[in-house]
Amino acid sequence: MRAAAERLFVSQPAVSAAVAAIHKELEVALVTRQARGLQLTPSEDVFAGYARQLLGLLDEAKEATVGQGHPERGRVRRAAVTSAGEHALPRLLASFRSRFAETEVSSRLATGRASGTSSSDGEVDLAVGGRPPGSGRFTTLATRPNVLVLVAADPADPAPDGCRDVSLERLRRQVLLLHEAGSGTRSTAEELLDELGISPRALTLGSNGVIRESVLVGLDITLISRDAGSRELDERALEEWRCPAAGTAPDGGRESIVPRQRAWHLVARAGDELPPTARLFLTHIADPDAALGGRFQLVDGS
Repeated sequence: MRAAAERLFVSQPAVSAAVAAIHKELEVALVTRQARGLQLTPSEDVFAGYARQLLGLLDEAKEATVGQGHPERGRVRRAAVTSAGEHALPRLLASFRSRFAETEVSSRLATGRASGTSSSDGEVDLAVGGRPPGSGRFTTLATRPNVLVLVAADPADPAPDGCRDVSLERLRRQVLLLHEAGSGTRSTAEELLDELGISPRALTLGSNGVIRESVLVGLDITLISRDAGSRELDERALEEWRCPAAGTAPDGGRESIVPRQRAWHLVARAGDELPPTARLFLTHIADPDAALGGRFQLVDGS
């Protein structure tokens, strides 16, 4: 109650009175008093979910109303998984803001498919993730290449061209640094190991930043989006590892099982009309003459 009052800039008795009024109206307890304070009930989870949708819909109504007459003065509410939010989108966002300086962009970072689910409560207009929507509630509006590469650092013996062909046996001896459970990059790494038929030791570290820094100091290897490691790869602080797959390429050489070709998916709620300012943002990042840093390609019908 105290924390809620501080966040809302009202008194604690005012919050208590509001909760009591909701209890009276619903005839269901959202919180119960325990020895150590208040405990949320399962009913609170249900009510809070609908409350978030209502508040999100109210925000969306405000943005749509303002944006209808002046899309360039409205707001885009955006969510993205960490790799896209920190590395793939900043240049696109900068070019958008340089062209439409009066727009406001609110952003949030999420993990795995959370970027998509965050748009289901009405608090986000557009979300970017590394996998296509997992249900009919969302639809992909645009895509952009997302190349996943296996990287390592070997200061004592750097690869001259920044790329090294390695054997399956060498990969087997490495420790593979993994992203958090639910991450699309982690799922792709696990698929890669299955295809190679190896089970190297693995270590879960979580964020891109921690994983990248760990590899830079020589702590084994990881699969990472090229967007997230582009600077270190360009500067040769990291080198790209390639491992031959089973089979033979058309030119007689061996096909490489990495890099992995994936895509960033820009998604929205299916069946909903995009607010005008969000539509303006979508059009901009797909415009080859306006967008910088790797534009998105609109999906048919978008």
